[in-house]
Amino acid sequence: MLDFALDTFITFFVVIDPIGLAPVFVGLTTGATAQFRRQMAVRGTLIGAGILIGFAALGGVLLDAMGIGLPALRIAGGILLFLVAIDMLFARQSGLRSTTESETEEAHFRPDISVFPIGIPLIAGPGAITTVLLMVSGADGDWTRIGVGMSIMLVVIGMALIALLAASALTRLLGEIGSNVISRVLGVILSALAVQFVITGLASLGLVMGKT
Repeated sequence: MLDFALDTFITFFVVIDPIGLAPVFVGLTTGATAQFRRQMAVRGTLIGAGILIGFAALGGVLLDAMGIGLPALRIAGGILLFLVAIDMLFARQSGLRSTTESETEEAHFRPDISVFPIGIPLIAGPGAITTVLLMVSGADGDWTRIGVGMSIMLVVIGMALIALLAASALTRLLGEIGSNVISRVLGVILSALAVQFVITGLASLGLVMGKT
């Protein structure tokens, strides 16, 4: 259970990336009042959390209805998370874990940025949604593991909220170089976890020897 909790925390922390959210949030709220920033931070994280909880509750039903098995989800999820890791290693924006340039421009013209882009895709992005589905499906109906996984997810989202509320100070403290260094280190860790997801999925199909 400790290994599961640690892997879950690392994966959620990396794909949600509370530290990396700070400079993005500062850019999106340039010139805004402190009250507006607080409202967008709190509302955005609540929306993101609600979306992820919704996928945790209904994702399994959707996958069963579509005939998607756990091995396929692990392999596809591992590939997607690996792409997220590549983005982190090269400090680039592709829309997998952050907003694209056009999305950022659109957000500047929106009076309310809590749903887009804070809730989606900054909090509940493709990587986080995939992680939730993998976590719930991999628990195999073990409600203790699901409860631990969801609790860890909410802790990371709470960390994201703190980062958003302290975004200006955090951005000044770390700077762009500091944020990119942390992102690259976490990207290496996520790439290893992503490859393990693929190996586990292939092992479940009997195609390779590995941890199932």
